[in-house]
Order: sequence, then C-alpha cells, then structure tokens
Amino acid sequence: MKSSCNGENLCFPTVRTSSSSSSSSLLFNHVGSSLLFQVHGNVYPTGYYNVTMYIGQPARPYFLDLDTGSDLTWLQCDAPCVRCVEAPHPLYRPSNNLVPFEDPICASLHAPGHHNCEDPTQCDYELEYADGGSSLGVLVKDAFAFNYTNGQRLNPRLALGCGYNQVPGASYHPLDGILGLGKGKSSIVSQLHSQKLIRNVVGHCLSGGGGGFLFFGDDLYDSSRIVWTSMSSDYTKYYSPGVAELFFGGETTGLKNLPVVFDSGSSYTYLNRVTYQTLTSIMKKELSAKSLKEAPEDETLPLCWKGRRPFKNVHDVKKCFKTLALCFTDGKTRTLFELTPEAYLIISNKGNVCLGILNGAEVGLQDLNVIGAISMQDRLVIFDNEKQMIGWMPTNCDQIPKSKAMNT
Repeated sequence: MKSSCNGENLCFPTVRTSSSSSSSSLLFNHVGSSLLFQVHGNVYPTGYYNVTMYIGQPARPYFLDLDTGSDLTWLQCDAPCVRCVEAPHPLYRPSNNLVPFEDPICASLHAPGHHNCEDPTQCDYELEYADGGSSLGVLVKDAFAFNYTNGQRLNPRLALGCGYNQVPGASYHPLDGILGLGKGKSSIVSQLHSQKLIRNVVGHCLSGGGGGFLFFGDDLYDSSRIVWTSMSSDYTKYYSPGVAELFFGGETTGLKNLPVVFDSGSSYTYLNRVTYQTLTSIMKKELSAKSLKEAPEDETLPLCWKGRRPFKNVHDVKKCFKTLALCFTDGKTRTLFELTPEAYLIISNKGNVCLGILNGAEVGLQDLNVIGAISMQDRLVIFDNEKQMIGWMPTNCDQIPKSKAMNT
C-alpha cells in the first residue's frame, strides 16, 4: 500500500514476472497517439501520487496509486470483499469475465514452479508489499475508458486484479487500488502495447508542489533533449539502470556498485544499510559546523534538523546541503542522476527540515537502492521498454503537455 506522511510504501510484490519488451516493428493502429493523465498528490504531507482511472461498464472513477515498482493493477473489489480498507469510492463490482488459469498474464504473476491450478477457470493472485501490506484476489477483464491525446476514445478490455482481501501495511491510507506500471505482462502499459494501441513507453512528471502528469506512448517529448541510459539486464523485474557510484558535493563517497531501481510507488528514496549510514555520517559532519541542530523530537522522518526559526520551504535551507549524484556507467558513457536538496529533503509540519532518504534495510530491501518519488520530482522520467532505455530531464511538471484530450 502507499505511504503516509510518516510511513512508506514500497510496491515490490514478491511474486512478479521478469518480463521483456516487445518489438517496435509492430504495425500500430494509432502511431503518434499517446494517453495522458493528470496526476494528483504529493510526497509530503499526502504521501503518494495517484491518477483517476475509469473502469467498468458503465465506467466508474477510481483513484489508483501510481506505481512503476509493480506490474498488476488491482482494485478493492466487492466479490464480496472479505477484508477491505477504507476507499474513496464504492468498491469495484467485477465483471463476470474471469481470466483463465492458462492465460499468459496469469502465468506471469507466478514464479516458475509455483503456478498451482486449483480452478482452471480462474487466475488467483497474491501480492505482498515491503511495508507489510498485501492483496489477495482473482484476475478479471473489464473495459477501461481512455482518451488519446488526439481526442479519439478507446475502450480496451484489460486484465486487472479484483482484490477481495487486503491487509493494510505500515504506510496505509484510503485507496481504491494500485496502478501497476512495471515491465511485466500484466501491467496496463504492456497490455495496451500487446493490443497494438500504444508504444510500450511510460513516463511521468511529478511536481514538487503537488500534481503532475503521467503518459503512455512516445510522442509527448523530444527524445534528443532527454538524458538516456540503458536498462540493466541484471534486474529485469524492475526499471533499473544498473549499478551506480554515489557522489556527495561533487566528490566520490567511495560507495560503488550500488544496484539502483526507480519506483514511483515509494514516496521516499532508500539506500542500503552501509550506504545510508555512510551518507548520513557525512551529512551530520557537514552540518555540525552550520546553524542546524538535530530534532529527534520530530518523528516525521528518522532524521530531522531544526534551525533558529521554523523553515517554510526547502529553499530556506538548501544552502546548508550539497547536491548528491548517482553515476551510472553504460559502456563507455557515464550518466549522472543528480539529487539537489529539493530531491531529498522535506519541510515537516513542525518547520524542520527532514531527510527523505531512508534506510532500506529497515523495510527488507537488503542491498537494493530505490529512487523514490521525492527524487524524481520536477523532472520528466521515461521508461522506454521498446528501446530498453531510461531517460530523464528537468521539467516544469505543472505545465501539462498540450493535447486535444486528457484523462483527468
């Protein structure tokens, strides 16, 4: 589940396909048309970003948490519901169109050797998240109502999870469901691509001030202006540029070979235990000579500092903090993903500045390092599954791309 202001959601289901991209030589029915969605929410204090999807016949609105760290889209479902959490809308009433056991989408949700058939007419799923939350349900197919950016409407039938048993995690908040945007066959983007409706590209622009936009397809950006790096073949379940070296204020920290993944479903950024401890030690040493003092009484996040007077925004205090950077090596090319103070700090409701980088070991991430939503704010981030590339560029995410129709 998604994060609250003092919790966190990492949407990494323990069971997920490793999946691949499809050939871009397919003849698409709607080349040059993308799907554009308005994004709502923020990192703090809301704790998550979401979009509105219209699903069913007749189509009804649902608020879905944006998650590039998982594949399956699911809704809390009246099937009937054994255990559901508070939701913004009435529970989804499923269609009678069950996804059968032998469907490839069903197989993609189960690890090899763990695909047991209890009922060949349906596909059961169970997803477990790093924050302790889970969803148990069955796959169904239903109509989604979309508008292309050229104004044309489409109503594809897509597989989604009918979740009838949800366990809230530590980062619980009211939700209708999760929008899975990962690389697997079950993701909405992969399914739309398999029906030749869009290119297999997903991107988002999350505004630091809240809101932003999400898109499927490849005609809403100028590729030549994007900084690109290859997706790693070593971490096929996630959107990963591979391993990185961490820099602090332009100087190497000596921390190298850090496996990194991008996950919009995580509000904050996570580093493995050694990297987190090393970085926070460096930062504390730097700040000891400045006018900031640690504020352990502020429990918004594990590490907060207070000034002589409350801060109103990160700009008030950014001069005390240095830019971080993750350096990825792609063949002979070195690519930097910079984290300015705005990309790793928040101002708590107590007026303190808090570090939005957390210890991944405390949520079971082991060696994995996660670039969360806080560090992707105010830049366009693109996952091109056809070219197997990840790209980014600084962007004003409050300026929605011009189009004849947007999904709001």
